[in-house]
Amino acid sequence: MSRRVAVLKIGGSVLTGARAYRQAAEFIAARLCAAPDERTVVVVSAETGVTDALLATAREIVEQPDPDTLDLLWSTGELRSVALLTLALQALGVDACAANVHQTGLVSAGGAHAPGESRIEPLRLRALLASHDVVVVPGFLARGAGDAVVSLGRGGSDLTAVLLAAGLDACRCELVKDVPGYFTADPKRDPGARPLDALSFTRAIEMADAGCRLVQRHALVAAQHRHLPLVVRAIGHRLHTVIQ
Repeated sequence: MSRRVAVLKIGGSVLTGARAYRQAAEFIAARLCAAPDERTVVVVSAETGVTDALLATAREIVEQPDPDTLDLLWSTGELRSVALLTLALQALGVDACAANVHQTGLVSAGGAHAPGESRIEPLRLRALLASHDVVVVPGFLARGAGDAVVSLGRGGSDLTAVLLAAGLDACRCELVKDVPGYFTADPKRDPGARPLDALSFTRAIEMADAGCRLVQRHALVAAQHRHLPLVVRAIGHRLHTVIQ
């Protein structure tokens, strides 16, 4: 494959309805125009609240849902986001396709209990990238034993993006959030919070341990071990944070 691959993760707090899907699609299309030599893997999360709503519904049926069946139920939230964003991209004329968890090639032996043990078998994903400019894939999920669908824990879409970027030798890995990177304090609560344009992995992990959930801790550790810089940004903002 002669063209470079970029991995872009879009969080569930960004995908908040039809208008948000269109904005995300426009953002991706603009990136393609700016870098025509690249193909893009877009990792998406379920919309905010969907996973909790699915869990609540399951508990209305049975007090202690079977974990394996629950993972399958949760996957419907991510797949919904995959399909909707793909449709939004196609409506703009972007050569985009949707992939399911088995097509991503992400394999996990430990699921949410040991997400760091996940690995990627990228042949099918590379084949999709060879014939499409954009491939939209579900985050948070991997293929487990016996082809079962398993989850990678809360915030697992960040880890999905890191593992795919490392496995595809991506030129960059960007995590799109609802805030344009890291700040000295929570910008939603402290108007005096200052943006941080750069951050070490050590400091980002320390912040995660202190309760900052902007990027999943497992994803930060995985990126650090693979020497993979991360860019954390938001749609419509020039500010961003580079973690390396």
